[in-house]
Amino acid sequence: MTTTSTPDERPSVAMRAEAYGALRASHALWVGTSVLITNQRGQVLLQRVTYRPTRLLPGGAVDLGESPAQGAAREVEEELGVTAAVTRGLAVDWVSPTGRTTPSAMQFPGEVLHVFDGGVWDEEQIAAIRPAPGEIDAVEFVEPADLPALMAPGDARRALSALRARIAGSAPAFLEDGLPIAPTVLDRAGALRTARARHHFPFHPGPAPEQLSVVQAWGWLLAPDGRALVLLEPDTGAACLPGGTPEPHDRGNPLVTLRRETREEAAAEFGEPLFLGHLSDPGKPYGRLRYAAPLTRLGPPPVDPATGRTHIRALATPEQALELFDWGPPAAGQLAAVHQARARLGIPRAARQPLTELPDAADLTIS
Repeated sequence: MTTTSTPDERPSVAMRAEAYGALRASHALWVGTSVLITNQRGQVLLQRVTYRPTRLLPGGAVDLGESPAQGAAREVEEELGVTAAVTRGLAVDWVSPTGRTTPSAMQFPGEVLHVFDGGVWDEEQIAAIRPAPGEIDAVEFVEPADLPALMAPGDARRALSALRARIAGSAPAFLEDGLPIAPTVLDRAGALRTARARHHFPFHPGPAPEQLSVVQAWGWLLAPDGRALVLLEPDTGAACLPGGTPEPHDRGNPLVTLRRETREEAAAEFGEPLFLGHLSDPGKPYGRLRYAAPLTRLGPPPVDPATGRTHIRALATPEQALELFDWGPPAAGQLAAVHQARARLGIPRAARQPLTELPDAADLTIS
């Protein structure tokens, strides 16, 4: 069969293999790979490289005949001196020809860039890092909110989208110039684009000493599937648990504070609570109380009188919720207390799954 098709024509049944191959080659894109690694505080590993003023995730070009996952593992070994298994994809980004600033001589055609999950590294793994001499000047872990200031705009958008996909427990995110084409609730809220509040307060499972002044009462409100209610600020993406600061009409009762704040922030009601413990503030006579309780009802999302904003309400596993906070090492003790209370309440442990945004229901009973 003959054909006059050229690489500028659309493919047809009459096109010869040679012409079809030339057509596809004329549309070829670069293929790249990168790896998202965090420490136990949820900070992201970035590299300072010798050839760019902005920071990068570990990664690079995929070699001829190499899969993106193979390329990711190779780049981690070459750049960080660490052997790591790379099996889970977090994002695939189509970087358009105008989505990256490159020298005109490169004739950048666009790129398909894969982001893989490098996992959470402990102190031993971090100590084993040996940056490639002559290429990697330094390695640092930075807060997610600092990524836009340290990376090129597209790189920062891609890294944040990949991190949100990992926390959300969703399928890999498909991106165009770093922006998801199907945003999750974390993307819509802009989670992690502003600094997480740093609260590394020691957690104590026992009652708060009487001399401490209670300045906060927060609750882990657990749905029947074991996930907790998390509130996201609509304009900053900041995450918090339901609860707040005592007011005079609470009569010094922290449970009154918790129920009032939960209604005001989330229009939520909860059943009989269990006391988890308190956080102490070193050097100050303050206590922050923590409770766990079954979530029983949701009303229409209210305007929070304290902020004038309406929170985005979502269900997340306790582990996912902690990834949205910067509570430091004491968070492990609080998480253990949450699961002990969950078991006492007869609520199952939630499997990791995508975060669920709760509907703007007129009145929703949780059962």
